[in-house]
Amino acid sequence: MNTVTPRIFVAATQQNDGKTTTALGLFSALQKRLGRIGFIKPVGQRFVEIEGKRIDEDSVLMDQTFSVHTPLEAMSPIAVEPDFTRRYIENSNHEFLVRRIQNSFDRAAWEKDFVIVEGTGHAGVGSVFDLSNARVAKLLASKVILITGGGIGRPIDEIALNKALFDKEGVELVGVILNKILPDKFEYVRDFARRGFERLGIDLLGAIPEEPILSNATLGQIAKTTHGTFLNGKNRSRRRVQKVIIGAMNSGNAMQYFKHGTLIITPGDREDVILAALSASTLSEHGGQTIAGLVLCGDLEPSPPILELLQHSEVPAIATPLDSYSVASSIHSMTVKTLPGDVEKIDKIQTLVERYVEIDRLLAKL
Repeated sequence: MNTVTPRIFVAATQQNDGKTTTALGLFSALQKRLGRIGFIKPVGQRFVEIEGKRIDEDSVLMDQTFSVHTPLEAMSPIAVEPDFTRRYIENSNHEFLVRRIQNSFDRAAWEKDFVIVEGTGHAGVGSVFDLSNARVAKLLASKVILITGGGIGRPIDEIALNKALFDKEGVELVGVILNKILPDKFEYVRDFARRGFERLGIDLLGAIPEEPILSNATLGQIAKTTHGTFLNGKNRSRRRVQKVIIGAMNSGNAMQYFKHGTLIITPGDREDVILAALSASTLSEHGGQTIAGLVLCGDLEPSPPILELLQHSEVPAIATPLDSYSVASSIHSMTVKTLPGDVEKIDKIQTLVERYVEIDRLLAKL
C-alpha cells in the first residue's frame, strides 16, 4: 500500500458535527497550497446508485465539487447496506474488506499530492464489522483530526474518549476543530476550549462559528423529508428556510409571524392562512419573498380558485399527506446535508475553513 503520499483522516465525535463540511473546506484549502488532492471515504453508510454501483453521498459531493479525477468506486470502496452487518457476522470477510480499502486508497492517491480520508462518525463506528474509524486510520497509516461541536465540557469529554480509541490503535491525533460555536460566545468558548484541550495535550487547530446557511434546509430537502410534492414553485426548491411555524391560529394573528424566510405549515384547507400568506408576500419589501413557502398538510388541497391564485403567486407550496405535527417533527429532526451544486453553501464552507482553521499548522504536524 502507498505510504508515501501525505494524508489526513477526518473523524468526528458525533453525527452532524460537521465532518463532511470540514473535509470539503479542507479540500479547497489544501488544493490551493499543494495542488492535486485525492479523497476517499473507506466506509460509507449513506449512498446513491450510480451506474449500478452504490457510492457514498460524500464521495459524490467531493467529486462533483472538485473534479477529483478518481473513479467513484475507489473513492467509496465499501457501502454499508442494511444487511451488511448481519452478513458479516454470519460469514466474516475481513481480509477481503481490508484489501479493498487499501487498494482503493492506492488508486485514490495515484498522482495526488495529498489525500483526505473521511471517516464515518466517531472513532468506534464500524467496530461491529472490525473496521472502526480508529482501525481504518491505522490500516491507512494516517494521522487523524477530530471535529466536534461547539462548547467546552461535552466536546472535551468526547474528544478524550475518542482519543483513547485512536491511541489504542496507535493512531496519532494531531488536533481538533471545534465547530458550530454560537457567535455571541465565540471568543469565550474558543479560549476556554483551547485551555481545556491543552491540559490533555491536544492542539486546537480551528474554531468555527455557527453559520445559519449551513444548517438551514432547502424547500427541496423538506419536500423529500415530508414525502411532499410541489403544487407550484418547484424551480425555487433550493430556497432556504430560516424559520418554521405552524399556522394554526387565525389569519389575523398569523400575519405577525410571516417574516422573511419563514416556512408556514398549515392544513391544506386553511384557506384564510393561505390567503394571508399570499397577501403578505405581495406586500413584501423583499420582492415577493417574505415567506420561504407553504407546506399544506393532511392530503388536503384548497379550493380551485385559491389553488389557482397560489399557482400564479411567488410563494412555493408543497402538499404532503402528513399532519402538521408530523411535518414539524420531521423538519426539526432533519440532518441537513450539503448537496452538489449548492454553490452558495459550498463557498461559505470554503471561506469559513480558510479563515478559522490553521491549515499551515495542520500540515506541519503531518
